[in-house]
Amino acid sequence: MAHNTPDVSQLIAQLSLTEKVRMLSGDLEFWDGMQQLTREDYYHKHAFPVAANERLRIPGLNFIDGPRGVVVFGGATMFPVTMARGATWNPELEAEIGDALGRELRLLGGNLTGAVCINLLRHPAWGRAQETYGEDTHHLGVMGAALTRGIQRHAIACVKHYALNSMENARFQVDVTIDDRSLHEVYLPHFKACVDAGAQCFMSAYNSVNGEWAGQNKVLLDDILRERWGFDGFVITDFIFGVRDGEKAIEAGLDLEMPFPMVWGKYLEAMVTDGRVDEALLDRALERAIAPQFELPPIDEYDPDDLGCEKHKALAREAAVQSITLLKNDDAILPLRPHTRVVMLGDLAARSTLGDRGSSDGRPDHAVHPHEGMQAAAKSDVTQYDTLDSAEADQAVRDAEAVLVVVGNTYREEGEYIAPLSNLAKLSENFPPPPKLHWLFGKRFMRPVWTRIVKAVLGFASRSQRKQLDTEQGSFGRGGDRVSLRLKPEHAELIKQAAKLNPNVIVALVGGSAIVMEEWKAHAKGIMMLWYPGQEGGHALADIVYGVCNPSGRLPFSIPADEAHLPFFDKDATAITYDLWHGYRKLQRDKETPAFPFGFGLSYTEFFIENLVSDKTTYDLEGTAKLTVEVANVGERDGECVVQIYTSAIGSSVVRAPRELSAFARVPLKAGEKRHVEIAFPIKKLAFFDTAIDDFRVEPGTYILTAAQHVDDDGQELILEVGATQ
Repeated sequence: MAHNTPDVSQLIAQLSLTEKVRMLSGDLEFWDGMQQLTREDYYHKHAFPVAANERLRIPGLNFIDGPRGVVVFGGATMFPVTMARGATWNPELEAEIGDALGRELRLLGGNLTGAVCINLLRHPAWGRAQETYGEDTHHLGVMGAALTRGIQRHAIACVKHYALNSMENARFQVDVTIDDRSLHEVYLPHFKACVDAGAQCFMSAYNSVNGEWAGQNKVLLDDILRERWGFDGFVITDFIFGVRDGEKAIEAGLDLEMPFPMVWGKYLEAMVTDGRVDEALLDRALERAIAPQFELPPIDEYDPDDLGCEKHKALAREAAVQSITLLKNDDAILPLRPHTRVVMLGDLAARSTLGDRGSSDGRPDHAVHPHEGMQAAAKSDVTQYDTLDSAEADQAVRDAEAVLVVVGNTYREEGEYIAPLSNLAKLSENFPPPPKLHWLFGKRFMRPVWTRIVKAVLGFASRSQRKQLDTEQGSFGRGGDRVSLRLKPEHAELIKQAAKLNPNVIVALVGGSAIVMEEWKAHAKGIMMLWYPGQEGGHALADIVYGVCNPSGRLPFSIPADEAHLPFFDKDATAITYDLWHGYRKLQRDKETPAFPFGFGLSYTEFFIENLVSDKTTYDLEGTAKLTVEVANVGERDGECVVQIYTSAIGSSVVRAPRELSAFARVPLKAGEKRHVEIAFPIKKLAFFDTAIDDFRVEPGTYILTAAQHVDDDGQELILEVGATQ
């Protein structure tokens, strides 16, 4: 930790009102900043500074994204996307990744990162699904808290996007209506887990919640985050359009507007001068934002050689290996022998497909694509063809002992959505006039006239933008919510064509969320989720295919057999209602069988889970059950089993999901080994949110705990009786 921490309140007392206002918004000026963001790729070249004061030696915060590695140029390690790391079910590994991210962030000039993205995956069509860990709040909370702890050893972890941000195209316009029980029980516990893990920063979402924008939502920012949860850090806006009403925002508990003065700026100073805003609110925001700056380790503690070092590359490779999720392995087609004659198909086989090209897009010095990784590991030549449109390719597939088809999505099909500029017309009133015009014509004249000017300019710029997107990609890609959960027709057809020529087809799926595969699933002997696997992904794929490593990834979401089994989703919605039901909770309630259930994943060995017992059979409401379960590897290969504990409430007074994930443990086992795994299970995990008391409550009664390998696995059951507190 840093030494000689000053008295922050005394520093704030020495600031003028103008200085205070300036420190509460990002340092870039709006028009210069927009130019640098849109035309000069500022996002991937520099940190975004805020809350600094040179006169008083307040160092400031320097924000750099991102969820899969530090996004600025400079040789940072690019890890698999967050969803892939969710498939590892390994919080210890995630904490190590957080540590590496924090170190590299400091070496590249940042001290605040938006790496902890934990919005719940309500529907797999969400364009930014790849940036989060999955569909279950407990799983999200455990993984997000682990990343938070790792980062906070070196920097400030910013948790985003708070809250209910799980649509991309409509993020600037949609109002999410939700009842208190669904909010507190399903959509918020993972954020609370990150508060408990020591997160010092939250980022508000763009969307509206129950009729109020998240960036000025007092219920979210003050009543829940600060009062109910005890969060004592600071809240920043999502970039550019995170504030709609400056007065409401500062009163609701927002602290910093990013990345430049826009809605606050000089207008915030006028609000204080006019008496509409108490200056004490500015002081409160500054204290929250300044104090953590002096708690950071000094920069001279960091070794420049750590940036993109071999240790971090090995960590990225290990994360990719642990994330790869084997879904089908008929006739034990995998693993292949190193001398197997393999042909690879698909245009993604020879491309480093790393994820979307939005704010989380990193800049590694080199990324290993699937063909490169396979070729490096093979003992014979591995040929690759984009398509089967030549006699040579057809014959090569016929002659091969195995065909590895690499298909799926890219930044064009899913990712952060950069809307046409004309769509921003509704937000144009928040664009401040250029300083020269403001000075020449005055504030009262410019504000109404300026809004009309901006709308006209945006219309013209949008036409130019569309032409650019039709011909090339800039620093931000197309992205957006997915229009289909299925493979592109040409990719599905490639799998079918390959299967006609050779029965030994293995499919590696690239993507950040569920892919419905019923139309071609029967044509493949092997299917795996490769995800967006990071810069070492090609090597990781070869490690799994050739059996150097045993696949241990488990699905962090459900893959439905039919899109109709999912919740309603409208990518252009202006209003939508969220409830208790999505993912495995909805599928089980509706008695729909998924193609692949939540928590599912195959291995090259076989595991048994037996003898789930607890230290007692009856507990009071405040107790902790000490669970023990036997896990055995009955196969001939070392492997790792993910033991998942699901709970079911019998005779509950409220409707509850048939099963809810409440604990999990990743267990390494040697071939033939059996282990007793101990899991501490707080009885409060059985609680539901009781709206009558506005709090969580454990209902006395009977509960079934199931130790299983996925949510639909019969597993081993244990009955617990919970009585009133003595």
